Amino acid sequence: MLQTEAQKLFEELYGKKAEDLFTAAGRINVIGEHVDYCGGKVFPAALNLRCNVYGRKNGENVIRVAASDFKEVVTLEIDKLDSYKNLKWGNYQAGVAYYLQESGTPMVGCDLLYDCTVPFGSGLSSSAAIEVSTAVALSEYAGVSYDKVQLALISQRAENKYAGVNCGIMDQFASAMGKKEHAILLDCSSLEYEYVPLKLGDYCLVVANCNKPHNLVESKYNVRRHEVETALKAIRKVKDVSCLAELTPKEFNEVKYLLSGVVAKRAEHVVMECQRVKEAVEALKSGDLVELGRLLNESHYSLRDLYEVTGKELDMLSELARKETCCLGSRMIGAGFGGCTISIVKKDAVEGFISRVDRAYYSAIGYRASFYETSVEDGVTVQKL
Repeated sequence: MLQTEAQKLFEELYGKKAEDLFTAAGRINVIGEHVDYCGGKVFPAALNLRCNVYGRKNGENVIRVAASDFKEVVTLEIDKLDSYKNLKWGNYQAGVAYYLQESGTPMVGCDLLYDCTVPFGSGLSSSAAIEVSTAVALSEYAGVSYDKVQLALISQRAENKYAGVNCGIMDQFASAMGKKEHAILLDCSSLEYEYVPLKLGDYCLVVANCNKPHNLVESKYNVRRHEVETALKAIRKVKDVSCLAELTPKEFNEVKYLLSGVVAKRAEHVVMECQRVKEAVEALKSGDLVELGRLLNESHYSLRDLYEVTGKELDMLSELARKETCCLGSRMIGAGFGGCTISIVKKDAVEGFISRVDRAYYSAIGYRASFYETSVEDGVTVQKL
């Protein structure tokens, strides 16, 4: 939605024009999938796909929220912020407001209009973008200084405890802390992080949403977690490690005999994916995009064959991308069982790449994928209108 359209809608809903624009980004994870809960490092980056929040103070004791695709105004009373958990829409915002208030940030009445360009259910973290942009807007209106890492943690708490969705910290951290043309090497357990330049030169990242009706099967995710915990327990009988991510590939091969079947496969994925994260960071630092592309491909094969979380749609998308000579590498991102792939594609060939992959995907799967040529941007922005 253009800013002029958003202002028009804001005026229709609230009677006055918006005065401020707060934004927070969706994210991709360049590499490092299904390792965060095994003590591994992830490598996310904030995107140009964002949640835009138009706002103004209203001088009342309420926070009103509406969205460009949900034009109904939801009113949250500042004195009753704990009572909106069952809202069909607005519970993420209410949760952020509730935990901000609990942490000592005074809530100031305001009207907010959400216009989100992060596709919902795509695995690009639209929920984190909504939460972080809300946290920034409410902190700005409270007139307090705020720490973006703390806002990420509050946003995660809102999603976990208020909305009841069990997510790690990566999404909110990337959304809040993203930096233009950089990825973040993040240790999810300690929150230690390093910015690594994501300079792709003649190439760009193309995100493709397979558009499979996306319903992250919680049970499958829980089964994977149980399998890697089983592996860790067995390895600990002979080796003193706190998590699978501590093992080098060589060390893993020495203890692999303790594991069998799917448990061995799951653990192997985690150890090798952690190694790929290290190698991807080195490849980027030395400007070796061909090696980065190879690592993305290896990550996809591992998620397909060892972790078994891809499915025919994601496999088809990444396979079709890899067949294109203008593509250096492609892999699924996110939890799997649906969602998106990322591919490193030559900038001047993007149009043809999308057209050919789209046509072949439709022919194989029977419905279309959605494509986004993306750039890596700052996580949070604040602007006076």
